Amino acid sequence: MKFIIDAQLPPTLKHFFQHRGYDTIHTLDLPLQNDTPDQEVCRIATSENRIVVTKDVDFYYSF
Repeated sequence: MKFIIDAQLPPTLKHFFQHRGYDTIHTLDLPLQNDTPDQEVCRIATSENRIVVTKDVDFYYSF
């Protein structure tokens, strides 16, 4: 499984997933870092088969 951790969650969550063997990135790893728009996070998740981990309720509706 592959994950992308959204901006409002701590970067340490990325390490939690990685230590369990999951391919995980955080928005801080992206060129725009935490300013990456939801549409770009969706595009990356779709193109790389990643599960988005977020607490942003609006993200669900924008997808």
